[in-house]
Amino acid sequence: MAQRALAIAQVAPLHEAVPPKLYGGTERVVSYLTEALVAMGHDVTLFATGDSETGARLVPVVPSALRLTGAADPIAAHVLLLEQVATRAADFDVIHFHCDYLHFPISRRLDASTLTTLHGRLDIPELVPLYREFTDAPLVSISNAQRAPLPWACWMATIYHGLPAETGTLRERPGDYLAVLGRISPEKGVDRAIEIARRAGMDLRIAAKVDDADRAYFEAVIRPLLDEPGIEYIGEIGEEDKDAFLGEAHALLFPVDWPEPFGLVMIEAMARGTPVIGYRRGSVPEVVDDGVTGCLVDSVDEAVRALESVRTMSRAGVRARFDERFTSWRMAREYVDVYRRLSAPSPHWSLPCEPASSA
Repeated sequence: MAQRALAIAQVAPLHEAVPPKLYGGTERVVSYLTEALVAMGHDVTLFATGDSETGARLVPVVPSALRLTGAADPIAAHVLLLEQVATRAADFDVIHFHCDYLHFPISRRLDASTLTTLHGRLDIPELVPLYREFTDAPLVSISNAQRAPLPWACWMATIYHGLPAETGTLRERPGDYLAVLGRISPEKGVDRAIEIARRAGMDLRIAAKVDDADRAYFEAVIRPLLDEPGIEYIGEIGEEDKDAFLGEAHALLFPVDWPEPFGLVMIEAMARGTPVIGYRRGSVPEVVDDGVTGCLVDSVDEAVRALESVRTMSRAGVRARFDERFTSWRMAREYVDVYRRLSAPSPHWSLPCEPASSA
């Protein structure tokens, strides 16, 4: 017997539109999840910016993305967001938050089932007392590595991100340049990527944004390296440019130096059949199937050697593994399983939290 459709609220941060016009991993994932849930027949309401585009019912909390409009006080907009969600809480079987922990005090007092997907790093000392207080807040991690600093929190599942199955154009023959996509900051290792390309004698194209917080780092460390031969800095690109940029690359370089929570760009590359050379940090060993969708490395030397390995990888095989593991339909099915557990007749805070899934 078919199960009934659920009334689901998706609550997105307001820094970017859903989906983002340019960079924005969290909001992009919220978009993919929302559209998959709508396609499954669920009644979905999206709380987001007014310039968002969705097949769900949109509640526009602010007119447009805060980052692109240069909002002076983004917290004010998010307080308004929480109030608008709270006033409609009775309309939903489950309210799914994607804005860190801002809603925890309100969620505890709502007569509603809530779920929070955490999208950022959790190895921050100040988070320990916060999550110790809110052990009744059901959580989803986006990798098993992400949840490691808070293993005792109320984890309902680990659910890997997914992209629509139609994402990307498979290009069977690799190009002759290496790619970096995302954000320039110390933990992203763009300086290492430049060193890898230089030592391999290959061109490197960098499509990445620079946040204001990282501007000084960019000017002092990265900009001088951009003058080296074969290094091209493109800047921030939109979704329409990713297909060619990633698909025509020999490999994506992902030499991160932090506990990466997921790394959406890795599966964006895989969707085009492009292998990933990633440092063995955080989620990377969970996302990259070593020897199948790329190579796991621990140093510049290993990354340079890995370039020969990825040269012989089947790019169709990379895409096939993406189809097996990282579609938005799979992601949405796993979230619906959690939603149904939370909206069952027993109070959601009495449900046992489960150990990390093998996802």
